[in-house]
Amino acid sequence: MHPTARRYRRGVHRYRFLLSRQWVILTIVAIALIPTMIRLGFWQKHRYEERTARNDLVSSALHAGPVPVERLSSPGHTVTRTEKYRTVTATGTFDTAKEVVVRRRTNSDNEVGFHVLTPFVLSDGKVVLVNRGWIPADGAQTAFPKVPAPPSGRTTITGRLMADETTAASGIKNVQGLPDRQIMLINSAEEAHRLGASVLGGYIEQTGPQTDSPEQISDPGSEDAPLNYAYMIQWWLFAAGVPVGWWFLVRREIRDLEEAGAQAQQEETEPAVV
Repeated sequence: MHPTARRYRRGVHRYRFLLSRQWVILTIVAIALIPTMIRLGFWQKHRYEERTARNDLVSSALHAGPVPVERLSSPGHTVTRTEKYRTVTATGTFDTAKEVVVRRRTNSDNEVGFHVLTPFVLSDGKVVLVNRGWIPADGAQTAFPKVPAPPSGRTTITGRLMADETTAASGIKNVQGLPDRQIMLINSAEEAHRLGASVLGGYIEQTGPQTDSPEQISDPGSEDAPLNYAYMIQWWLFAAGVPVGWWFLVRREIRDLEEAGAQAQQEETEPAVV
């Protein structure tokens, strides 16, 4: 036999173990893992881009100068992504007689309580909803809690413009049959029906004048976009490492087989000890 053919047959014989059931399964799993990890990396890349865009949008809104709420919202208006978190001002009077509380809301310490939602009547008679902040849920939640009073008379407030809450966006179920003056979601359309008034779309999270009670809601934090970027790199490194690891296992298997073969051959050639 030609030496080249002999070397070829010897080389093929070295890799025959790859046809075993164990190695076929291992190879299929390795092949499947590579595109899966690549896709996971791209998914993390999309999450990084989404979170970065969201952080930029929120930062831009928070640093924009305050404008009258009527300039950004009107009855029936849907607050857009670029309008959300904008600082707005409003001048009017609080209508505490029609105040409600929003159930199962947490503060910065993750304590469960209520958000206080008070209609704010503007100079032209229209109403904007104002989330004045958080109060603890002391005692039974079936009764209307004791709520600190807002400033009386005509006043000017500032706050962040927020979009109407929905179950789809928040994951909060809009439970019916709640105790009197308690709601689950802040929705201007539903409140307009309850109040029988012309209500501006969305609502204001009050930031000024500052009060200790209700506890005002803190600024929205930035999402951890760099973490998604790190995960993206991690998944792609894993994808690159799979074929490297597979080849390392192949080489180790060849070495182990050759050592076992050499050992067996040595045992056959050694003379038997009498």
